[in-house]
This record gives sequence, C-alpha cells and structure tokens, in this order.
Amino acid sequence: MKQLRPAVLAGIFAIAGVLSWAGARLWNAYGTLPGVPLAAPIVLAVIAVVLLATALSMRARLKAQRERRPGAKGVEPLMAARAVVFGQASALVAALVAGMYGGVGVFLLTDAMDVPARRDQAWYAGGSVIAGAAVIAAALFLERVLRLPEDDDPSKARATA
Repeated sequence: MKQLRPAVLAGIFAIAGVLSWAGARLWNAYGTLPGVPLAAPIVLAVIAVVLLATALSMRARLKAQRERRPGAKGVEPLMAARAVVFGQASALVAALVAGMYGGVGVFLLTDAMDVPARRDQAWYAGGSVIAGAAVIAAALFLERVLRLPEDDDPSKARATA
C-alpha cells in the first residue's frame, strides 16, 4: 500500500478550491448560490476525532505489544489495513471537500460579505476547511502509527528500487 503524499492532498485541495470558486462565481451570476451547511464542519470534525482516537488506540496497543505486557491485545493485521485504508480515503475526501468549501468561502469573503447570511456561510466554509485539515492531519498520523518497521529502513528501499 502506498503512503499518502501531502503534495497530492495539497494539489487536490488547490484544484477543488479553484474550480469551486469559479463555479460559485458562475452560479451566483445566474442565480442564488446554495448555502454551506452547518453540518459540514461538524461531520468533518467527527471524522477527525474518530481517526485520532483510532490512531491513539492502535499506538497504545502496539506499544503494549512491543513491551510484551501480560494481557496486551495485539493489533490484527487486517484491522490495521482497514484503518489505514479508512484514513487514506478520509484524507482524500477531506482534501476535496475542504478545497470545495475553501473556494466557496473565498468567493463569499471577496464578493458577498455585505449580507449577514453570507457572512455566516463564510464562517461555516472556513470551519469546514479547518476541520478538513484536521482530518488530513489525523489520517497522516494514523498512517504513521501503523507504518511497518521495515518501511523506515532506507537501505531496503534502495535495494529493491
């Protein structure tokens, strides 16, 4: 399984942001721009908390297993693989969603701050970007916790390449 690259996530964020900013401008020119839901940052924050809790739990279990504590529950490989896949998928989707809300938020900040309802929408969009960044950070942390020891050895990576 390949490791997530922050540059790819930043690229997804930037492309989604530019496209959604352009789409928001176009949509606003021809009609009323749909609102940013209050639930967007909340859902992203909940996903970030779940990823962080999973990472902390796995890290504690792996540490107990390494220290050979009696009664320590190990981490099943399939469960670890599922957690990494969940983290990677969450990070990719969060980069896309945060980019979309970021583009809409920039549009709202530059063109529509005179309307109080639009100001609230800009706050929700900003919260979504922050919560999306938290999802990405938690996913990268989870991936780091579950990295196999041989993945850290640069001599093996050069020998196989």
